[in-house]
Amino acid sequence: MEIRPILSALLRNKTGPILVAVQVALSLAILSNAVYIVKDRQAVSARASGVANEEEVFSVQVRRLKALPHEASLAGQRAEIATIRAVAGVTSVAQVSQTPLSRSGNTTGLATDYKQVTAVALGSTYQAAESLVKTWGLQLTEGRDFLPGELLEIDSNTSKEYPKVAIITRVLGEKLWPGATSFVGKQMLNGTGSEANPLRIVGVVDKLQTPSAQIGAKGEQSFIIPARTTGDAGYGYTVRAEPGQLDRVIKETEAALRAASPEPIIVKTKSLTEYRKLRYRADLALAWMLVTVSVLLLLITASGIVGMASLWVTQRRKQIGVRRALGARRVDILRYFITENVLITSAGVAAGVLLALGLNQLLVSKLEMARLPASYLLIGSGVFLALGVFAVYGPAWRAASISPATATRTA
Repeated sequence: MEIRPILSALLRNKTGPILVAVQVALSLAILSNAVYIVKDRQAVSARASGVANEEEVFSVQVRRLKALPHEASLAGQRAEIATIRAVAGVTSVAQVSQTPLSRSGNTTGLATDYKQVTAVALGSTYQAAESLVKTWGLQLTEGRDFLPGELLEIDSNTSKEYPKVAIITRVLGEKLWPGATSFVGKQMLNGTGSEANPLRIVGVVDKLQTPSAQIGAKGEQSFIIPARTTGDAGYGYTVRAEPGQLDRVIKETEAALRAASPEPIIVKTKSLTEYRKLRYRADLALAWMLVTVSVLLLLITASGIVGMASLWVTQRRKQIGVRRALGARRVDILRYFITENVLITSAGVAAGVLLALGLNQLLVSKLEMARLPASYLLIGSGVFLALGVFAVYGPAWRAASISPATATRTA
C-alpha cells in the first residue's frame, strides 16, 4: 500500500491526527514513568531489613511514671529481660534503643579522623545490652559479636562514658573507608573534632536498615554499640518468638510484664511486620494510585482512537463507497485505516519517548530516582502501537463493510 496518499490525506485534516498523537505522547510519557515508579516502590518496600524472619520479631516499650535511680533502673531492666525471657515461646530478647523501620530513632555524624570538621557519613545508632546478632539473626560477614566485658552500664545523667567498640554494616564501612575490603580493626569517630568518641570496629554485618529505612545506601548506614543506660522512665526491648507463636507471645509478654511490675507501667508492643506496613504504607498507596492512573490513561487513549476513527469513517463514507465500487476489497479498506492509525500512533510514540526521557530526568533530579531503563520505553512503545491497532480495528472493519450502494444512498 502507498503511504504517500495516506500522509496527504492526514495533512489535509491535521487537527484530529495531531490530537490523537499528542494524547499518545502524553500517555506514553506518563505511563512508562508511572510503571517504573510502581516497580521501584515495590522493590523498595520489599527490601530486606537485615533481620532474619521478620514475622517472628516484635518490639516492647515499657514506661514507668518516673525515672528510677541508676542501680534501681539497672535492676528493673534486668528483671524485665528475665520476665520476657520466661514467657513460653520466646527464643531471644535484647534491650535496644531503636527498631528498624520504626521511623523513630537516633542518627549521628561519623568521621574517621579527628581533623575532620564535618561528618563523613550519618549513621543510625543501635544501642543494645544483649546480642542483636543473635536476637535479630544478623549476618556477620567479618569479625565477631560483642564480648560480655565490652558492655557498659551508663548513668546518662552523670557519666560521660561511651562504648569503645562497634559493629557496623558493610554499607557504612564502604561510606567511611571507600575502596577498603576489610573494616575490622579500623577506628571510626562518633562525632567530629577532639570531643568525638572513638569506636573500634570489631564486626561487620551484611545488612541492617535504619529506623527511617531511607531509599538508597543511606537506609543501611547503621552501627551497633554495647551499652545499657539509665536516666529515662522508659526502655525498649526486641523479642524473637518461635515460628507461628508471635500473637500468643505478644499477649503473654504484655500480661507478664504488668503482673511482674510492683508499680503501674505502660506496655506497648508492635511486630516488625507492622512496622514494615506502616513504613511503606504511603509508598504502596502511591503505587496503587499510579496503577489506577495508568489503566485510566490506556482506556482514555483507546477511547480517543476509537472515537476519532469512527468520526473519520462517518466523514468518508462516500469516499469508501467509491473505492469499493472501483474494486477495493474489504481487506484494502481495513489495511488503509490501520496503516493510517499506525502512522499517527508512531508519531505520538516518537514524541512520547522524548517526553518520557524529559520527565524521567526531572524525577531523577528531584526525587533521586534511577534513570528510566530503555526496556520500559520499548515495551511502552509496543503497547501503544498495539493499542492503536486494536482500538481502530472495530471502526476500520465497519468501514470495510460499507457497500457501494449504501455509501451512495447515505452520502
